[in-house]
Amino acid sequence: MKLRNYVLVTAGYWVFTVTDGALRMLVLLHFNELGYSPVAIAFLFLAYEFMGILTNLLGGWVGSRRGLNRTLVAGLGLQIVALLALTLESPSWERWLSVTFVMAMQALSGVAKDLTKMSSKSAVKTVAGEGSLFRLVAILTGSKNALKGVGFFVGAALLSWLGYDGALVTMAGAIAVTVVALLVLLNEDIGKSKRKPPLRSVLTKSSAINRLSAARVFLFGSRDIWFVVALPVYLVDELGWSDRGVGGFLALWVIGYGIVQSFAPRLLTRRGRATDEVKAAKQWALVLGVVSATIAVLVALDVAVTVAIVGGLIVFGIVFAMNSSLHSFLVLAFADDDEVALDVGFYYSANAAGRLVGTLLSGVLYLWGDLTAALWGSTAFVVVTWLLTLRLPPVPANTTISLASIDAGD
Repeated sequence: MKLRNYVLVTAGYWVFTVTDGALRMLVLLHFNELGYSPVAIAFLFLAYEFMGILTNLLGGWVGSRRGLNRTLVAGLGLQIVALLALTLESPSWERWLSVTFVMAMQALSGVAKDLTKMSSKSAVKTVAGEGSLFRLVAILTGSKNALKGVGFFVGAALLSWLGYDGALVTMAGAIAVTVVALLVLLNEDIGKSKRKPPLRSVLTKSSAINRLSAARVFLFGSRDIWFVVALPVYLVDELGWSDRGVGGFLALWVIGYGIVQSFAPRLLTRRGRATDEVKAAKQWALVLGVVSATIAVLVALDVAVTVAIVGGLIVFGIVFAMNSSLHSFLVLAFADDDEVALDVGFYYSANAAGRLVGTLLSGVLYLWGDLTAALWGSTAFVVVTWLLTLRLPPVPANTTISLASIDAGD
C-alpha cells in the first residue's frame, strides 16, 4: 500500500511540475511580448519565490499534522485557482495593476508548488530503506527536474498554439483531472505524525545546517541571476531567437540538468562510497566559480557570444548539478535524526530565498548592464558560496546516509 500511495503522490507532483515550468515560461514570454521591462518581469516572480520561503518553513510542520495527501490536494487545488485567475488579467489594465495582480497569483502558485513538493519529498521517507522499493523511489523522484524542463517547452508551445488564456485553461484542466483521481484513489492519511512538534522548532537549527543553508542561498541565487530573466530576454531581444526557440533551449537545459543530478551521486562516489563529501563540495564550488567567470569574460569581450552562452550554460549546468547533489547529501547528513523533515524544510526555505534574490537581481542587473552584469553577479554569488563551504564541519562519523542513495533533484 505504501508503494501505491507514493506512486499516486509522485504522479500528482509530476503533473504539477510540468504545469509549473510551463507557467513560468508563459508569463515570461507573454509579458516580454507586451513590452514589460526586465525589472517588471522579475517582479512578477518575486512573490512566487517569497511564498516558497514561508511554505517550505511551515510545510513539513503542516504535513506532519494534517497528512501528506491533504497537503498535496491543497497544493494542486491552489494551482488551479491561480491558473484560472490569471486569465482575468487584461492588456487594457493599467500596468501597475497587472503587475500587482500577476504577483498575487504567482504568490498563490508559489504556495501551491511548495505544498506539492513537500508532500512528494516527504513521501520518500515513508518508503526509503525498504530495499528494492527505495530504488523505485529514486527512479520516480529523479525525473522531476527533467519534467520541469519539459514544462518550459510545453509553456512556449502552448503560447504559440493556443495563446495565453488558452494555455492557462488547458493546464488548469489537466490538474483538475489529477485532483479528481487523487481524491478517489488516495483515500488514506500518509505521513501524519504521532508527535506534534511546536511551531518554534522550524527555526531552531544547528550551525552546520545554518552554514549549509546560507551556502544554498548563494548557490541557487547564482543560477537564477542570469537564468530566470536575463538570459531569455537577451536571447529574444539581442540574438533574435523565437519564443519556441528560447523555450525549447531552456527546456533541454533543465532536462539535461535533471539527468546529471540523477547520476551525480554515482559520479561523486568511488566504489559506492564518497571519499570526503565536504571537501568535494569545496572543490566543485571553486570549479563553478571558474566556469561562471569564464562565461562572463567571453560575453564581455564579445568573443563568440552565442557559443559562449550556449556552451557555457551547458558546462555551468553540469557543474551546478554536482554542487546541488553534494548539498542535498550534506543536509541529510547534518540533519537531526528526530527532526529530519524540519531541517530539510529550513534548508529548502534557504533555497527559495536564493531564488528570490536571484530573480530580482536577474532583472535589475540586466537593466543596468545587460547580460554581462548578470553573469558577473552570478560569479560573485558563486564565490560567496565557495567561501561558505569552507566553513562546513566534517560529516558526522555516525551518519547512516550514503551519497549513492540520495536523489539530488530540486
